[in-house]
Amino acid sequence: MDEITGEELKQRMDRGETLHLVDVREPQEHSEFSIGGILLPLGQIRVLDVDSIEDLKGEEVICYCRSGNRSGLACQILDSLGFVRTRNLRGGMLYWQQHFGEGK
Repeated sequence: MDEITGEELKQRMDRGETLHLVDVREPQEHSEFSIGGILLPLGQIRVLDVDSIEDLKGEEVICYCRSGNRSGLACQILDSLGFVRTRNLRGGMLYWQQHFGEGK
């Protein structure tokens, strides 16, 4: 697992890059504010229910949550399942909203 800063992710999004974002927060958190991607709550990852992203094992997968803690754990679990390029969004949505304010 590597980390990605909010600035780096924002720049890549602004350039229109194809990114594989995974929001590991709960559905209510996701509906309140999101920067996109697949909603896959950490609880599902903990029970190894990752079929919806199985095809991304060889791709860069950027996980995010509220502060970066749950997404860091999600990256570790995904790494143990054979995902090879997981990245944790440092500071999560708290940092994102403070610095960029926007969402989808």
